[in-house]
Amino acid sequence: MSLLTRGRTLFVAAAMLFSAAVIQVPQSQAGVFISVNFAPPALPVYTQPPLPAPGYIWTPGYWAYGPGGYYWVPGVWVAPPRPGFLWTPAYWGWENGAYLFHPGYWGPHVGFYGGVNYGFGYFGSGFGGGEWRGGSFFYNSAAANFGSVHVTNVYVNKTVIVNNTTINRVSYNGGNGGIQMRPTQFEASAMRENHVVATNEQMQHQTFASQNRAQFATANGGHPGVMAAATPASFHANPTNAAAAARFNPNQREANQDQRIANGLHSGQMTSGEAAQAERTQANIDRQVHNDRAANGGSLTPQERQQVNREQNAASRQIYNDNHNANRVAPNAVNNREAYQQQRVANGLRDGQLNSAQAARDNRQQAGIAQQVHNERVANGGAMTQQQRQQVNREQNHAGRQINREEGRR
Repeated sequence: MSLLTRGRTLFVAAAMLFSAAVIQVPQSQAGVFISVNFAPPALPVYTQPPLPAPGYIWTPGYWAYGPGGYYWVPGVWVAPPRPGFLWTPAYWGWENGAYLFHPGYWGPHVGFYGGVNYGFGYFGSGFGGGEWRGGSFFYNSAAANFGSVHVTNVYVNKTVIVNNTTINRVSYNGGNGGIQMRPTQFEASAMRENHVVATNEQMQHQTFASQNRAQFATANGGHPGVMAAATPASFHANPTNAAAAARFNPNQREANQDQRIANGLHSGQMTSGEAAQAERTQANIDRQVHNDRAANGGSLTPQERQQVNREQNAASRQIYNDNHNANRVAPNAVNNREAYQQQRVANGLRDGQLNSAQAARDNRQQAGIAQQVHNERVANGGAMTQQQRQQVNREQNHAGRQINREEGRR
C-alpha cells in the first residue's frame, strides 16, 4: 500500500528536516511535517546507555514515519547546539482527524511534548534529567545513567520521578486511547520562544534509522532492533539488547556504513581522501565476511560476527570523525558521482542484489577513484583539470556498468 493511501502524509516545511544548517525559528513557524491516519505503536521499554561524556543531554527515542510505516529512532545522548538550551522531544498528536507529527526542538525552556512519558527525565512535562546553572549543565543522578564517566556537576531530585508521572507506554496525545493532556501556561509560553531545530547529527541519526529495516514496526512488531545508543555515531554499533545482537546482519551493517559515506560525500562533510580510506576499510571487511562465509558453508560463527562488529564499530567512529572534523568541500559533480556510486552499493547490499564479495570489489574500486581525485586536487590547489574530470567520469562509467552486471542488469 502506498504512503499516500496508507498514511495520508503531509510534508510541510520538509526542507527544514534535511537542512544542513542549524536554523532558528519560532515554534509558530515550525509547522507539522507528517500526518498519518493510524496511531503510532506503544513506546518500547529499554535501558538508557551510559553518558558518553559530560555536557551531553539525553534525547529520548521516538516513532517517526516514512514510506515503510512507523520506525523507531533510538534514544541518544547529544551535545546541545549552544549552552543554556534544552531539548523538547517530538510527539504525535490527534488533530483534525489525523495523527500529526510535531518535531522536537532546542530552546531555553522545555515546551509541550504531548504528555508522553519517555522516561529518563522526560516524564510527560518538563525535563527532570538535569538543568543549566550558568554555562554548565548539572545532571540529576536520580534520572541519568553516568556509567563509569566521572561527573562533578551532579544533584539529586527524586520528586520529578515520583510526582506528575503517568506510568504507561502510550506514544501519542489525544484521540482514541491517547494521553489527554494540554499545554500548561508555562509550556505554551515556551512554545512561543525562538527555537533551534534538530542538529545535523540528530537529522542524520533519524535518516540512518529510516534506512534500517529492523527499526520498522512492520518488521519488528513494535520491538526495534536498536532502541537506544550512547551517541548517534554508535547507532548500529552497540545494540542495547541481546535480541538485537543475535540478529546482527553483516550485510545490513555494511550497507549502513556505505550509506554514511555517501551522505558525507554528498553533503561535503567528507573529502575524497577521507572517503577513500573509509571505502578501503569497508572493502576489507566485505572481503573478510565473504571469506569467512565461504569457509563455513555460507554463515559466520559467533566469534566471526563479533569480530566483524568490532571492526565496524571502529569504522563507524572513523566515519563519524570524518564527518565532523574541520575538513569541508563544496560538493560538485565529481563528489556527487562518488556519492551516487556509494549509494548504489549500499542499496545493493540492503536489498540483497550485491553480496559481500561484490561489495568488496565495488568499494575497492571506489576507493581507488576517490584517492585519485584527492591526489589530483592536492596537486592542483584543490581543483581538477578538465582532462582529469573526464578521466574520472570514464572510470565511474566503468564502475557503474560493473554494478549493473552484478545486479543482473545490462
